[in-house]
Amino acid sequence: MARPLAERLRPRDFDGFVGQKHLVGEGAVLRRMVDSGRLLSFILWGPPGTGKTTIAGIIANKLNRPFYTLNAVSSGVKEVREVIEKAKSSPLFSNGGAILFIDEIHRFNKSQQDSLLSAVEKGVVTLIGATTENPSFEVIRPLLSRCQLYVLKSLEKDDLLQLLHNAIEADSELKKRQIELRETDAMLRYSGGDARKLLNILELVVEAEVDTPVVVTDAKVVERLQQNPLAYDKDGEMHYDIISAFIKSIRGSDPDAALYWLARMIEGGEDPAFIARRLIISASEDVGLANPNALLLANAAFDAVMKIGWPEGRIPLAQATVYLATSPKSNSAYMGINNAIATVQNTGNLPVPLHLRNAPTKLMKELGYSDGYKYAHDFPGHFVKQQFLPDAGENFSFWMPQDNAAEAKIKSWMHQCWGNDKPFSK
Repeated sequence: MARPLAERLRPRDFDGFVGQKHLVGEGAVLRRMVDSGRLLSFILWGPPGTGKTTIAGIIANKLNRPFYTLNAVSSGVKEVREVIEKAKSSPLFSNGGAILFIDEIHRFNKSQQDSLLSAVEKGVVTLIGATTENPSFEVIRPLLSRCQLYVLKSLEKDDLLQLLHNAIEADSELKKRQIELRETDAMLRYSGGDARKLLNILELVVEAEVDTPVVVTDAKVVERLQQNPLAYDKDGEMHYDIISAFIKSIRGSDPDAALYWLARMIEGGEDPAFIARRLIISASEDVGLANPNALLLANAAFDAVMKIGWPEGRIPLAQATVYLATSPKSNSAYMGINNAIATVQNTGNLPVPLHLRNAPTKLMKELGYSDGYKYAHDFPGHFVKQQFLPDAGENFSFWMPQDNAAEAKIKSWMHQCWGNDKPFSK
């Protein structure tokens, strides 16, 4: 059985690679690294069909080092440890160690990623990870800090056209069919910047034609894809620009746009759990304290999708989407925690005031731990003024209420408690 066109055309060196010039073009960072042979661990992040696996394959072809491949969907801690043991026993260990390519690394859970840490840190393996998910959310911080991150982009029109012409001019099977690309707009539109999808579409259209030469037109592409919509890798339809547009439409209070992008993800075969997780994030980041029920509903939508499955799961997702989009917005909690983290990073571990410390032992009590602490419930209104911040940060201020009805009530209560002593209560 003949290999798929996308596999037959997969380049074996960077000279034949189309796109991602900022990474693999002449003088670009990845190309310099590979040419020098001094490879550092890195993660490739980008939409499907942008060349992540191909780049790993070129590196495997070019460098004389043991090269292992794992797919995070079908591999676990056991397989990772087996590869690490093989790498340790490799005769080339002293010359840079083995290279481990993990496709879809975002699908590894924390324990699976933890099993990589020591080997990467000690140089037993050089890790190349590939992911379509934001590594900031899906890759544990210790592993991410040990890797460079390179972002791949969806292919531009010129890149896609070059791929098409390379295919009909270089592939031995396609050359037999004498293909004429009379129109390409439909193929480019359906590909969505995905090289593999583009080549799948071309192969699908050509195989449907019985006559030679084959004339490719937009009408033929549309007709063929409608007959077999799964043939062009529907699982890769959603790109990061779509989830970005979805979240920004919710943030911008446009329920129509939010539902449109939700429909695009649904039709593209996106994982419902991925959409539901992003709704929970948006409920806290963008709606926040302006409507605290948003987080409850978003979380309920996630639970509902997990319980009822697909396709009915689209309904609670749509309900949560419209609810979030039409809710008043506030990012005060989001900004507050970011401000607090920035201050902690700048000021370090300031000591906890003695009256706030725990005092489970007699010695701690004798040292003044918990001495002077006032139990709020013993006072009228269940509130009493006292210092809760470190001595050196007594005037820190992170959270500021925003202009919406819910936070106006919070601000009023804070003013009742603190008077003008706190910026958020003034």
